[in-house]
Amino acid sequence: MSSGTDVRLLPKVANPMESISEERKAPSFPVRDLTYWIDGGKRVTEMKERIMLEFERDPLWRINDHPNLTLAETRERAMSKVRRLADLAVSRPLDETMLRLSIVSVLDPGFWTRFGVHFGLFFGALQGQATASQLAYWMEKGALSMQGITGCFGMTELGHGSNVAGLETTATLDEKTDEFVVHSPTLTATKWWIGGAAHTATHCAVYAQLIVKGKCYGTKTFVVQLRDTQTFQLMAGVNIGDLGKKMGRDQIDNGWIRFTYVRIPRSNMLMKHTKVTRAGDVIAPPLAQLAYGALIQGRVSMVSDSANVAKRALTIATRYASVRRQFGQGGESETKLLDYPIHQHRLLPLMAQTFAMIFAAREMTANYQHLMGELGELGEDNQGAAVQGAIKNLKETHATSAGLKAFCTWMCLNIIDQCRQSLGGHGYSAYTGLSQAYSDFAVHCTWEGDNTILTLQCGRYLVATALDARKGQPLPDNLAYLKDTVSADGSAAPKACKGDSADQVSALATLTAAWSSVAANAIRSAVRDFETGLAKGLSKDNAYEFSSAARLHAARMHTYTYLLQRFAAQVDQSPAALRPVLTLLARLFGAHSAVQHSGEFLQAGFYSGAQVDALKAFVNTACADVRKDGVPLTDAFGYTDYMVNSPLGRYDGNVYEKYFDIVTSLNPTKPVPYFDSLIKPLLERTTDTDAGPELEIDQEE
Repeated sequence: MSSGTDVRLLPKVANPMESISEERKAPSFPVRDLTYWIDGGKRVTEMKERIMLEFERDPLWRINDHPNLTLAETRERAMSKVRRLADLAVSRPLDETMLRLSIVSVLDPGFWTRFGVHFGLFFGALQGQATASQLAYWMEKGALSMQGITGCFGMTELGHGSNVAGLETTATLDEKTDEFVVHSPTLTATKWWIGGAAHTATHCAVYAQLIVKGKCYGTKTFVVQLRDTQTFQLMAGVNIGDLGKKMGRDQIDNGWIRFTYVRIPRSNMLMKHTKVTRAGDVIAPPLAQLAYGALIQGRVSMVSDSANVAKRALTIATRYASVRRQFGQGGESETKLLDYPIHQHRLLPLMAQTFAMIFAAREMTANYQHLMGELGELGEDNQGAAVQGAIKNLKETHATSAGLKAFCTWMCLNIIDQCRQSLGGHGYSAYTGLSQAYSDFAVHCTWEGDNTILTLQCGRYLVATALDARKGQPLPDNLAYLKDTVSADGSAAPKACKGDSADQVSALATLTAAWSSVAANAIRSAVRDFETGLAKGLSKDNAYEFSSAARLHAARMHTYTYLLQRFAAQVDQSPAALRPVLTLLARLFGAHSAVQHSGEFLQAGFYSGAQVDALKAFVNTACADVRKDGVPLTDAFGYTDYMVNSPLGRYDGNVYEKYFDIVTSLNPTKPVPYFDSLIKPLLERTTDTDAGPELEIDQEE
């Protein structure tokens, strides 16, 4: 017979609002100042808060019921917001518009995509590839204001994605009529995943092979009208279909497009770079790669988006961990999840990783804006030192953005899922905010360039730059570490950590040197594999393929190094009151990442086995130290409860009451609609079977 338990020994039920209030009593840093530093200044923070409040009070921007909407309702809800945001986009200053869109990317990712297809991709193609007169023409038609034109971006095909040079759609010049004939010659040439095509777009920036006088001049961009702007009927030769339900972002009406000998004016080819005359003369730019500057924008924006989405996920998980209690001593309150060392290890290195992404995104955005300014100032002749400098910066920005886009989106997707799992069973609910966030964000790892392909592009640049440096070419700033770690002949010139204590091996300068050494070692290995391929008689391209695994690894190590370098630079520039907590987070990012890749540091000879153990000890201590500021750090992200959109991530800690309220309000008790048709017959069915007729042979027995 069980003796039972004295009721006085049952755990005390703690008040979750008091639990989270405890977390804010003594932050080690001024929270508001960190918000300003993250956002880029007090003015930006105040503008962000005003925009968030505008969204919260606008009935069109209700978001807490999204999980219960059908596909059709989701798309209609998204479309209802377009006009208002379009009007704001053209009437407000550019910096405010960009900030508003960055908020939307977290608040409603699917709508951000639907809106961004026109303004970011379609209009971005016009800005980057149209001549001044062409841009003025399309703006007069309403391309900027969405008055008369809604655009989409027709690059991806059923059979081709990352290999833009291999696209099958053709645009053939008809010299007699001064027109291009746009055609989908095969099934796999069908434009696929085209956002806005199914229901919305009137025009499309179509990527197609330029064919003039029987010769192909590569992939160029053409504006093709899809629908009549008055009747909305499809234009002759244009077929469009709906791709339907997706893993996430159902707000955007992705579709497919097929062209059957569709005629467009010759002037609908965007000719900022390559030009085609009425006589059929093709004038190619001396430096064709200048055309790709505008395409980097999407990758840069996704680095920022990774940081912003990760901030929301960590706000939910960290706040919940500060109020959720599990287990404990008899008669006492149960222990907060955030007080368990394993939970600290689960979340707080991700916090450090998110800060690294925040600061890398800031620098990447600034570099991109500088690059586009350089490209915009180039003359028509595309010659001279200015052009060569712009080309160098373009290559570096392209490679860096490729690596950052890949690894930051991978990091963010992992952060979302780790935060979701840390919520326990509640993380599986659509109403707690992270299951849909995962589904919505996953596409970042494949669109605007598949992540694996992008890392290989970054790795190719690293190999080429290392080889150029061996010939005496100057190194870009973010690869300056190669000068100190690779000898002139390409052999290793390794450095080693001098100290043995946890503080010595985890000093920020030591960690930066460590990651530089490891990245240089990985790049040197990729160069060696590339040269081995050449020695085997492979072509240059095939030698790069031969070294692909090493290139991917080099890109990974270089990107981690870049993230830490940018983090360290921000620590140096930060206000004195913020420097201790930012230094701790930077060290945690560098050390935790190093422990995860400890074999690389041992192989490079920078750390010994004992030093790696000391690094692990520092990670334990750092997690415990960051834990003290866990909730204040999420407060510094500056997201309102409306933006967080999760009962488990509420600022006031009232998680259970609000969770219960949202579930019950969106799912009121109703009679079961299929009771009579399915449940009742199930319950009332009989298992009796007919025994059949009695047999004479049985009677004889």
